[in-house]
Amino acid sequence: MAFQIKSTAFEHGGNIPKKYTCDGADVSPPLSWTSPPEATKSLALICDDPDAPMGTWVHWVLFGLPPDTRELPEGVSTQEVLPDGSKQGTTDFGRVGYGGPCPPSGTHRYYFKLYALNANPDLRPGLTKEELLKAIEKNILAQAELMGRYQR
Repeated sequence: MAFQIKSTAFEHGGNIPKKYTCDGADVSPPLSWTSPPEATKSLALICDDPDAPMGTWVHWVLFGLPPDTRELPEGVSTQEVLPDGSKQGTTDFGRVGYGGPCPPSGTHRYYFKLYALNANPDLRPGLTKEELLKAIEKNILAQAELMGRYQR
């Protein structure tokens, strides 16, 4: 079976409920995924919006997830280091942790990209999406993607 990510809160291509946006509680949606490739040593997750007026807007950077992790509950804490040892990076909101959809106008697409990595690089919390991608680019075994939409 291919590596896949899904949410019980919305379907792929469907609308993200207000609860998970800046217009609601602004908490991260529940996510779950299938088993990554056998050689996976860690997982990383990036959520971004390619439809933002100033270019792609980063909503979440999470990395160092243990390879046996299969889900993230609703409302992941916004602390830099989570209890399982995973770390969060800085979003384009200028803070660590999930920041929900908050489009200025129109319908935007939000991509939750999950990466299975053949390494668990020792990276500092607070890094940016670009720094994370540069650090893991040669370690990506598989990628799964979930896209949701939101309009205010």
